[in-house]
Amino acid sequence: MMSNPHEMRAVQTTGDSRWSAVVARDAAADGLFFYSVRSTGVYCRPSCGARQPRPENVDFHATAADAERAGFRPCKRCKPDQPTRQVQQAAQVAELCRHIENADEAPTLDALAERAGMSSYHLHRVFKEVTGLTPKAYAAAHRAKRVREALTRSDTVTDAIYDAGYNSNGRFYEGSNDVLGMTPTRFREGGAETEIRFAIGQCALGAILVARSDRGVCAIALGDDPDVLARELQDRFPRARLMGDDPDFARLVAQVVGFVEAPGVGLDLPLDVRGTAFQQRVWQALRDIPSGSTASYAEIAQRIGSPKSVRAVAQACGANTLAVAIPCHRVVRSDGGLSGYRWGVERKSDLLTREARRA
Repeated sequence: MMSNPHEMRAVQTTGDSRWSAVVARDAAADGLFFYSVRSTGVYCRPSCGARQPRPENVDFHATAADAERAGFRPCKRCKPDQPTRQVQQAAQVAELCRHIENADEAPTLDALAERAGMSSYHLHRVFKEVTGLTPKAYAAAHRAKRVREALTRSDTVTDAIYDAGYNSNGRFYEGSNDVLGMTPTRFREGGAETEIRFAIGQCALGAILVARSDRGVCAIALGDDPDVLARELQDRFPRARLMGDDPDFARLVAQVVGFVEAPGVGLDLPLDVRGTAFQQRVWQALRDIPSGSTASYAEIAQRIGSPKSVRAVAQACGANTLAVAIPCHRVVRSDGGLSGYRWGVERKSDLLTREARRA
């Protein structure tokens, strides 16, 4: 039986999961908590590079303010009272995103690097870390959004092209299929003459619809009523030519069904993913969540450099049309509870259970 209070405090500290983060100098824990050291009177981030303190001298604090109220001063080495490097970089990237969005011409990587005070190589890496996209891809995705919006309100395709910031028809038409997934005229006409193959089958989660354009799988939908799934696809592409399945397509559907029933194995198929720049960032972050793991909406917002955009992250999850392939089922509330899911909370729970068993 321990009677020494120092020994008791040491045991209490080493038994706390936060101590492991301090020992490992885990930068991923920065911002989640702070620790103070009684013998020095300072408080630090978990990743601080200072000499490891004795566990009996350590206390944990939820915020920097809590540590300062307890009488501790910020460490001069890790500067816990200042934003983390990740937060600073996220703020820089957010400012560059606004700059890209407001520019008439997409800025070059060198121009963005000069604006951020970084090397081009470093900016490219940091920008992709924060947003999931390269600066060039982000600019292209934002311009694609502007084109889609302009095509719905402009009188002519030409007007829409110039409204979206293109200086010539030629430059736009060179990449129009990448921007819209079809020609601009077909886009304005609801996908007229676009061919989309689809089939509806059954899987462990109920009815499943799989659709493919010439670019890749463009829809994976789950539900109880096959007719409802078909109508939703028709509403999404009201003028497209929807084609029934064939033997080759049936094999693709079987592959998707196998993936839905065992999502941990991965889906090695091209995807036709269309969305706004923000949605693309969220969806990329979702694909980075390992099978068997979850993340909160707030964590995803942090990862893409938009910590205040929790509601927008939830909306992006709701806009996902590729069930399981873009794993929005792995996003949960901050308390770990299951929130809404486009294809039903019960299916979300089932998918998470299947992944946990295989983890």
